[in-house]
Amino acid sequence: MEPVRTDLAPRPAGHYEQAWIHDGLVYVSGQLPVDPQAGPPAGGTDARLGSIEEQTERALRNVEAILTACGTRLDRVIKTTVYVSDISLWPRVNAAYGRVFGDHRPARAVVPTRELHFGYQVEIEAIAAL
Repeated sequence: MEPVRTDLAPRPAGHYEQAWIHDGLVYVSGQLPVDPQAGPPAGGTDARLGSIEEQTERALRNVEAILTACGTRLDRVIKTTVYVSDISLWPRVNAAYGRVFGDHRPARAVVPTRELHFGYQVEIEAIAAL
């Protein structure tokens, strides 16, 4: 097993790695739409969070940055889990998700949840092939 760390995605804020490589697969930890250069908002929701579409794309770009650090890419994603704070946002999340993934359609689970850390509305984890 090999841990993965890149400065091109948000640094872990707790006791976990951005991802692990094991047996030809990359397991990417849940990615919030945190801008890796700016970091998370100082306290709760603020204007930097953006629309749900922007948050979805940013979370996927964070996943992509981690995959790139492993030598793989989004079109090698096998499965994602998408956590969304309000299921009524799902059509907008799905549209942004589809724009980022294009023709590639990984297996997926959608988990409606309540509040996410820092006031974000979406978090995405992934498993990809190397």
